[in-house]
Amino acid sequence: MQTTKTSVHGAINMLGLAKRVRAPILQASTSEIYGDPEVHPQTEGYWGRVNPIGPRSCYDEGKRCAETLFFDYWRQHKLPIKVARIFNTYGPRMHPNDCRVVSTFVIQALLGQDITVYGDGSQTRSFCYVDDLVDGLVRLMKTPTDVTGPINIGNPNELTMLGLAEMIMELTNSRSKIVYRPLPQDDPKQRRPDISRASTELHWSPRVGLREGLIFFAIAATAWPSQEAVRFQRIRPLSILEWAGTWSYSLYLVHPLAMAFYRLLPFDPSGSLAGWCASRAEPLSMDHET
Repeated sequence: MQTTKTSVHGAINMLGLAKRVRAPILQASTSEIYGDPEVHPQTEGYWGRVNPIGPRSCYDEGKRCAETLFFDYWRQHKLPIKVARIFNTYGPRMHPNDCRVVSTFVIQALLGQDITVYGDGSQTRSFCYVDDLVDGLVRLMKTPTDVTGPINIGNPNELTMLGLAEMIMELTNSRSKIVYRPLPQDDPKQRRPDISRASTELHWSPRVGLREGLIFFAIAATAWPSQEAVRFQRIRPLSILEWAGTWSYSLYLVHPLAMAFYRLLPFDPSGSLAGWCASRAEPLSMDHET
């Protein structure tokens, strides 16, 4: 109930505020609009296939209702709106226990825990790095008022969940084992955005590949003092130089001027994370296990 209220009441409150101050407003909508799709990849013109009474419906239908409200305000009050349908996104500073697949897999791999894959792992997702997502949203907000969306923002490179787990294990040099759990009800079998509209209207496409993005994410996961991996002393925190190297490489992907600093580093942050994590790993005391 609270999930639905957040989407619907939140949209009503913010649309009312935007109307009063005549401010453009962006809805961070979702690919869950499409439900378990019969069209692949998903285009903005596809109406979706959503179970209205299932356990995931509070989120799916809440977001669909919010989109309806946005376009009603646009039609009735001429309110300038932008609607972005965001596909799976990941990046540093994600909470380790938020149950999102990338953060869950990375933390499990770093701690040597079993990696939980639901179903047989053949379901697919497309993962967009947060820097690319923000760039797409900024570009959307800069478009003329007649460009309302919805516009898909995501990375069209598709990967199975089993493939994602294996890639993360490789990059982190993890000895974790993959275990399988029953597939949750109404879990989409496939998810991939058609970003033709974003390419045409925003001149946007993602720049950070999945392997590079996972390297940034996993390195950051070892550096946060609040992270379980650091508290358990599985991985030592990063030094200031290593932090600078990681982020200079991240900036280099979006701004070539960062290359000047990147070339001065005595190591290569863009290399395989397997060697990085292996060289930093410390024995895990039995006293630290929970």
